[in-house]
Amino acid sequence: MQRTRGKVISVVAAVAAAGLLAACGNNDSTATSTPTLSATTQASSSAAPSTTANAPESTEQSQPSESPESGTPERPEPVPTEFVTPQSGAAALTDKDKTYLEELKKRGVTPSSPDIALTAGSLVCQGKAENAPEDQIITYVTAIAGADPSFDQSKMPVEQAGKIYYEVASASYCQ
Repeated sequence: MQRTRGKVISVVAAVAAAGLLAACGNNDSTATSTPTLSATTQASSSAAPSTTANAPESTEQSQPSESPESGTPERPEPVPTEFVTPQSGAAALTDKDKTYLEELKKRGVTPSSPDIALTAGSLVCQGKAENAPEDQIITYVTAIAGADPSFDQSKMPVEQAGKIYYEVASASYCQ
C-alpha cells in the first residue's frame, strides 16, 4: 500500500509540473497591437541608443534626431540645479572644522576627505547630546573610520582610530 501511495503522489506531482511548464512554454503573447513611437518616447530612445553585434560600425558622429512635428533637432533638457550635487569639499570649512581636522592629524588620523571626519565628529556630538552610551557612539564612529578608503590598518587598529575620533570630537568639535 505504501509503494502505491508513493507512486500516485509522484505521478500527480509530475503531471502538475508538466502542466505548469506547458503553460509557460507556449510562445503566445497577450499583446494585441504593435506600439508606435510618440515624440517623447522617440527622444528618450534616441538618447540611449542600443548597439547590436550585427550592426556595422560607423565612424560618423550621431546627430540629434529631428522632431517629426517641427523638423528641428531635439535636444535633451539640462539637469535642474536642484539635482546637481556639489563636489566633495566644495563647502567652505569653518574654523571649528579646520581645528578638528588638524587635531585628528596630530593624533595620526588623516581621512581621505574632510566629509568623513566631519560626519564622524557630528555623530559623536549628536550621540553625546542624546546621552547615548559612549561605547555605542565609538562603535559607529569606528565603522566610519574603517570605511574610509585611505585608512591603513597596518598603521593603527581601526578601534584606536574610532577612539581618537571620539576623543578629539568631544574635546574640540562638540562645543
